[in-house]
Amino acid sequence: MVAQDRFERGFHNRKAVLGAEHVETSWGNSDEFNRPVQKLITEYCWGEIWGDPALTFKTRSMLNIGILTAMGQHHELSLHVKGALRNGVTREEIRAVLLQTVVYCGAPVALAAFRIASAAIKAYDDEIADS
Repeated sequence: MVAQDRFERGFHNRKAVLGAEHVETSWGNSDEFNRPVQKLITEYCWGEIWGDPALTFKTRSMLNIGILTAMGQHHELSLHVKGALRNGVTREEIRAVLLQTVVYCGAPVALAAFRIASAAIKAYDDEIADS
């Protein structure tokens, strides 16, 4: 696949998961310095990896929730909890993933993730209600 096609597929996938407004704002706010990393993430992460049909978006979303929790990446976790809901992950499934992190990542990490996920779910519900 050529880079432009991978970028376009990545941009589409990224918007489908994270929301068009967030992605367009991120891309629009990029500048000469950070645009190369935005392009790389869009092409490789979202075009190549998320574009691989071996895993569904729903499965990838659940994996990301666990991974981002383990890494303590709170901002990204919030974005991906909302993305998971867009991808059909239920609140019960999000809770189950986070409960799994209690055992493997520790209670403090999981408690923080539960707080972030709870706020993200509320924000997602508010966005849906407003649309």
